[in-house]
Amino acid sequence: MYAQVIVDVPTMQTNQPYTYAVPEALTEVLAVGMRVVVPFGRGNRLIQGFVVGFVTAVNEATELKAIESVVELEPVLNEELLDLGQWLAETNFAFRISVLQTMLPNVMRAKYSKTFQLVEPNGLVNEPDVQVLFADRSEIPFNETEIAPELLPKLQRLQRSGVLQVGYVVDNRATAKTVLAMKPLLSAGEYDDLRQNLRKTAVKQARFLTYLMTAPQEFVPIKTVLDSQGLDYPTIKKAAEQGWIERAEIEEYRLPRLSSPIEPTSPLTLNPEQETAYTAIAASLGEAQTKTFLLEGITGSGKTEVYLQAIARTLQQGKTAIMLVPEITLTPQMVRRVKGRFGDDVAVMHSGLSEGERYDEWRRVERHEVNVVVGARSAIFAPLENIGLIVIDEEHEATYKQDENPRYHARDVAQWRAERHGATLVLGSATPSLESRARAQRGVYTLLTLTERALHNPLPKAEVVDMREAMKAGGDDIFSPQMLDQLRDRLDKNEQSVLMLNRRGYANFMMCRNCGYVPRCVNCDLAMTVHKDTGRLECHYCGYSEPIPTTCVNCGSDRIRPYGTGTQKVEEELQRMMPDARIIRMDVDTTRRKGATDKMLADFGDKKADILLGTQMIAKGLDFPDVTLVGVLNADTTLGLPDYRASERTFQLLTQVAGRAGRADKEGEVVIQTFNPDHYAIQLAKTQDYEAFYRQEMNLRHTWQYAPYYYTVQIKIAHERQDEAAKVAYQTANWLKKHLASDSVLLGPSTGAITRLKNKYYYRMVIKFKHDDGLEAALTELVSAGQRLQKQGVVLTIDRDPVNFI
Repeated sequence: MYAQVIVDVPTMQTNQPYTYAVPEALTEVLAVGMRVVVPFGRGNRLIQGFVVGFVTAVNEATELKAIESVVELEPVLNEELLDLGQWLAETNFAFRISVLQTMLPNVMRAKYSKTFQLVEPNGLVNEPDVQVLFADRSEIPFNETEIAPELLPKLQRLQRSGVLQVGYVVDNRATAKTVLAMKPLLSAGEYDDLRQNLRKTAVKQARFLTYLMTAPQEFVPIKTVLDSQGLDYPTIKKAAEQGWIERAEIEEYRLPRLSSPIEPTSPLTLNPEQETAYTAIAASLGEAQTKTFLLEGITGSGKTEVYLQAIARTLQQGKTAIMLVPEITLTPQMVRRVKGRFGDDVAVMHSGLSEGERYDEWRRVERHEVNVVVGARSAIFAPLENIGLIVIDEEHEATYKQDENPRYHARDVAQWRAERHGATLVLGSATPSLESRARAQRGVYTLLTLTERALHNPLPKAEVVDMREAMKAGGDDIFSPQMLDQLRDRLDKNEQSVLMLNRRGYANFMMCRNCGYVPRCVNCDLAMTVHKDTGRLECHYCGYSEPIPTTCVNCGSDRIRPYGTGTQKVEEELQRMMPDARIIRMDVDTTRRKGATDKMLADFGDKKADILLGTQMIAKGLDFPDVTLVGVLNADTTLGLPDYRASERTFQLLTQVAGRAGRADKEGEVVIQTFNPDHYAIQLAKTQDYEAFYRQEMNLRHTWQYAPYYYTVQIKIAHERQDEAAKVAYQTANWLKKHLASDSVLLGPSTGAITRLKNKYYYRMVIKFKHDDGLEAALTELVSAGQRLQKQGVVLTIDRDPVNFI
């Protein structure tokens, strides 16, 4: 038997598996989907790989290397996920190894360390300082804590002469957490007898014996017993010595915890529209074939309750369910709702968890201990079996598309898995993506609509404020008089407000008023953002930062000032104008700490703050009954992006954030500040008229020949030298033109909106096509060419249906 292994070699990736001999000791153990350690290359360095199949015959002239060891005794990927990995690699022009690793928690990705191995002990006779290193072992770690820097030249000479060789060790970072536990060994009567014979002063032992009389006959973590019974470790130790209990180490899951307990909930009564949507979804759950629904419901129409009752029906049928949300910000509130309904039968998977928590949640799913998974994009790879329902909430969100390799879209993966299982797929949104809405119009998806709010309360009234006129009337560029009046009114009424500005930091940039100098990132062609709380300028792309200057480095003038407005500055100004207002600021800077998002939302829900100020992360999904005002400080931030989806994103963002107001029995109002008050995206967001926006935007897309009428592929070429990036980009474009169909369109090459990022110059080209079989083959060939270009320092990326054109 010979194993087919996809190996982890970043500089030499291929979708072709390598064939390895299976040692006799592993013939009964090895299975498809297992991770293994194999020798690779001339030096036979050890690397990790995935077994993807077996063959029984090979070319007899080929001398095969053998598998070194297995990482686990069970497969980490089932047959479905292996097939999905191959499909994703082919359709997204990626490599299987990167796809397979994406499906697993980060802690399960291979980590390699180097070692020095002693091959010829006699070769160290004249090297006493090196002999000391190998005094009690034949292999030492290759790191600075083990080896003094002055010894490195000597070790290098010994390596060249064959006395030493460099080895590679594959480290398995995925480890279970264990705790000390105990369980009773005697009967309740025996414990009672022991308690009767205790000295009167042995209070803790008596308390412990009383507990043991009714304790479960299974291992319980000792810390749990100590905390619940008010005992100490000496009492436990003495009980073990006397044979009352047995102690052992047991595995304990690192479960994600929210800032406050989750209250159980019961299903709500559905209104007629919700009932119609639920009935259609429930009927499809009993069918063997896949059906996809687009649940288009206005903000506050009760889409989540439809999801929850559909999940309950799925579980009743003995099947499992996945529910995706677009961002970590939404996860705490959604986790509360789903766990409130289904309790411990729910696993949570998103990047805000610790590595240990993500690993343990993955294992709970893999061991079939839970039937519902809630999480962000990567949760679509949860190793659930017998899937009956997949829900994607806020399906229009760009965060469902992965920016890095493999550049998959969670919606496409969900569709593939739904078809594999004959499951139902539900895509929900108040503002569906044009692609999904067009598919519903063509009958590819079944459209379900919710046109009324669940509590029959009206949509909030919206006012668009022309900031050009507001500034002429004495307002500043942050707050119009209308916005300030509304905020003060809510403070007087003890109601809450939500303010959105889609720019974090204090100011957008600094500029010298004397010479016009703007401090820029050393790695990117970008002005750095001012962060007043840390006293630094930061690049939001690469992370580079430096202290805020007090004088201009160009001319020496002290007239260097911050320009523009970010959330930090808004918070400062609000606090100055309304000193009694309690403000919570939510952006990437304030939510970095684990659990911060949940704590802030819980505090706002408990009315410990009057104003929730944040970036677009507060625009979706949040549901607070006392929020009666939503203010958008600058509706134009997404309008100016160099992207054909700019209007769509603006409409979606404004509609979503407006929907946070008036969700309970109090009427809501929305104030939208803009310098483009007549733009159709802003005017239609004011009335939340999705259908009118859909019709107008589809006409423009048809004229421009963009999605959903055309498919798009973006190719990016990057290099540290601009001339080299340009040369490869034009060579690639000329080669591609020979392979395109006559009705396909190639735009570019051209520099990106930001020419240099992270010390690399970028050129990009966009291909628009309807049906082009030759293009698919050409792009697959280009992936292999990208591997060769990588050796020249060129990075080539191919992105199918991109959501970002920057």
